[in-house]
Amino acid sequence: MSKRIFVGNLSYDTTEDTLLAAFEQDGRKVASVFIATDRDTGRPRGFAFVEMESEDDAETAIEALNG
Repeated sequence: MSKRIFVGNLSYDTTEDTLLAAFEQDGRKVASVFIATDRDTGRPRGFAFVEMESEDDAETAIEALNG
């Protein structure tokens, strides 16, 4: 079962590739990355959702990247 993680306080320069690289460290498996964008300007809104392939990967990512 996959688990979706909310990621806040992101720099507006953050890309899906940089988030993917951060969450895939230590062999974790990422199912998808979605960065929310403003519908008028197309600029990132400073938050994203990362879906991990397993709940164990999600818990490990939260512990490793929190803060």
